[in-house]
Amino acid sequence: MQKFKNKVALITGGTSGMGFATAQEFIKEGATVIITGRSKETVDKALSNLGSNAIGLVSNAGKLSDILDLQAQVKIHTDKLDVLFVNAGYGKFASIETADEAHFDELFSVLVKGTFFTVQQMLPIMNAGSSIILNTSFVTGFGIENFSIYSAAKSAVQSFIKTFSSECTVKKIRVNGISPGYIKTNIFNNTGLAPDQIEGAVAGIIPTLPFKRFGEPSEIAKTVAFLASEDASYIHGIEILVDGGLSNTK
Repeated sequence: MQKFKNKVALITGGTSGMGFATAQEFIKEGATVIITGRSKETVDKALSNLGSNAIGLVSNAGKLSDILDLQAQVKIHTDKLDVLFVNAGYGKFASIETADEAHFDELFSVLVKGTFFTVQQMLPIMNAGSSIILNTSFVTGFGIENFSIYSAAKSAVQSFIKTFSSECTVKKIRVNGISPGYIKTNIFNNTGLAPDQIEGAVAGIIPTLPFKRFGEPSEIAKTVAFLASEDASYIHGIEILVDGGLSNTK
């Protein structure tokens, strides 16, 4: 039995990585999925692989005017949403000494402002009994050098899980979070590192991981699907770590 038959899910940043894998999982379980991406090219490419049960919208999570227009775009296709996975985002990393205002503003615009106003704009069309899942990060649990701004932004999103869940209870909307560890995505692509530097960074990280591998996007997708499903009907205001046990080693 398909868990999301006749349901509609919106996944921001759904053109690659965890967002794309989650779109695949929801479609497999019967949902119609609306994905967003920053460019028509990436949206069209994702749609060609997702099939007829997917709808694509060009929307930049770091651009408030796009977010404020998102509800109108969604309503062209549906009047109600059953699932919202606020996934759009990426990492950039710098030391305290080298980080500048542009770095700070970019990450907080995408990860904090983008998350808050996406939820604000979608709430009016969320069904009673629907589910919101926010994407945080395992890095909020401890200190990693050069991660101060990224970790602070993700900590703000972590806080939203608690405050949003409290406020959405009366609306019968569940709010939870997923906290990924190191996952095979393109998160390093926006760091400014060259491909060989990225390869070196990944090679250095893998030996530190309990299972000696990065997680698969599909492993995140299945957890998001669980949180959004009736199987998690009494789970509200929590964050699930999907980091292969890395947090237990810190």
